[in-house]
Amino acid sequence: MGLYLCVFDNDEELEGVEVGSYSDFGEFRSSVEQLLESGLWGSRFPTLMMHWDSDGEWTAPDCQLLRQELTTIAAELAQLPGVEFRSEWQQQLGNSLGLRPASLCESFIDVDGEPLLIRLIQLCDLAIERQLPILFQ
Repeated sequence: MGLYLCVFDNDEELEGVEVGSYSDFGEFRSSVEQLLESGLWGSRFPTLMMHWDSDGEWTAPDCQLLRQELTTIAAELAQLPGVEFRSEWQQQLGNSLGLRPASLCESFIDVDGEPLLIRLIQLCDLAIERQLPILFQ
């Protein structure tokens, strides 16, 4: 089962990010914990890390904090060398699109091959602009 994060206005979906599997999202967050939080889960990025991936939503106010955290994470991961995509679907997609991560920030992608952090920041921007939550589907 995959993790889909989206913003709805009434019954209309405005935007969504198909992250991949829940384990892909877990791998991303584990990397944040190990590399940017010195192994202390949620110590620097509580909005991202302390929110379990089945909790339903990040509220519009949460999205402002989340955006700040994701921006910092992206900047810091951009300073670290890229690694091969971890899951088989990511490797296949990366190969088919000719993706070669230059930084660790680029080593996390969504199911369309887009940089995961950039897509999540864009989703936060929309949620903040519209004052709507990001829903977990």
